[in-house]
Amino acid sequence: MNKIRVLVVDDQAVVREGVVAILSYYSDIEVVGQAAEGSQAVDLAKETQPDVILLDLVMPGQDGLTAIPLIKEVSPKTCILVVTSFADNDHVYQAIKAGALGYILKDATREQLLQAIRDVAQGRASLQPSIAVRLIQEINHPSELLYTADPLTRRELETLRLIARGLSNQEIATELVVHERTIAKYVSSILDKLHLANRTQAALYALREGISNLTDE
Repeated sequence: MNKIRVLVVDDQAVVREGVVAILSYYSDIEVVGQAAEGSQAVDLAKETQPDVILLDLVMPGQDGLTAIPLIKEVSPKTCILVVTSFADNDHVYQAIKAGALGYILKDATREQLLQAIRDVAQGRASLQPSIAVRLIQEINHPSELLYTADPLTRRELETLRLIARGLSNQEIATELVVHERTIAKYVSSILDKLHLANRTQAALYALREGISNLTDE
């Protein structure tokens, strides 16, 4: 079994070391490094190429929001799970817009944290219910999401609808009776056409446009 390689980034040593201690009990997770601020996280991400980064947002030096796009540049396959104390709309939306795939608060349970890590490692968006509500509220601000001049194909729309319902590529492939590689191509095309960074942003777009509620013909 391949372990989920995790980088833990938090300026508070007690929090950082506590998370590392918790993760050490699980055989499917391996902590490959720790960082106390954003620039260290970028350097370690480039060096270790982790599967998942647990990233605090507010840190001295380079903060998490600034670090997210830089991390994605040096380690494109790394998925970012924000772990923070801030639940306000601005922090949540900006983190997702920057490229984070998940957002969880520091008062989450151990089980919630572990599930979020495993979901994000599989490319699934992971949001606490309270955070999801805040993101949906942001959908009411149409200026935040981009429209596309290059329309989606029927298959891409079907794929986007299923992304918004939380299905993985494999599950979408089963639903549409195509190969998983075909779905990966659809997802890539959707993100490119809509100028979005990840599946979470695509799901938000689908919710706002009502695509998630479309029924099969």
